[in-house]
Amino acid sequence: MHTLDGHRIVVASHNAGKLREFADLMAPFGIEAKSAKDYGLPEPDETGTTFEENAYIKAFAAAKATGLPALSDDSGLCVDALGGAPGVYTANWAEAPDGSRDFGMAMQRAEVALQEVGAVDP
Repeated sequence: MHTLDGHRIVVASHNAGKLREFADLMAPFGIEAKSAKDYGLPEPDETGTTFEENAYIKAFAAAKATGLPALSDDSGLCVDALGGAPGVYTANWAEAPDGSRDFGMAMQRAEVALQEVGAVDP
């Protein structure tokens, strides 16, 4: 079991905005939040089929690599009319051919999928 020895915690993310959010939440308690990126950790493959599983994968990998307590979250867009898609695959829907992420493109893909199931007017 990990303790907050030294009052540090790893936010298992490479996202600067997410780190800021967690750091702001932890600061009033005297806990310093550093990102997985700050520790030079790679992003683990998110192989879970739920947001909870993917958050666990990231937090467990960061805790194991640093010996510090870690936390993570995972989220995405779940559209009822698409059977919950894209869900945990939201980032995949946004992946451009060059490997970057384009969430505008992901929203266009969602629009097309919604049209295909008759959930919106073309």
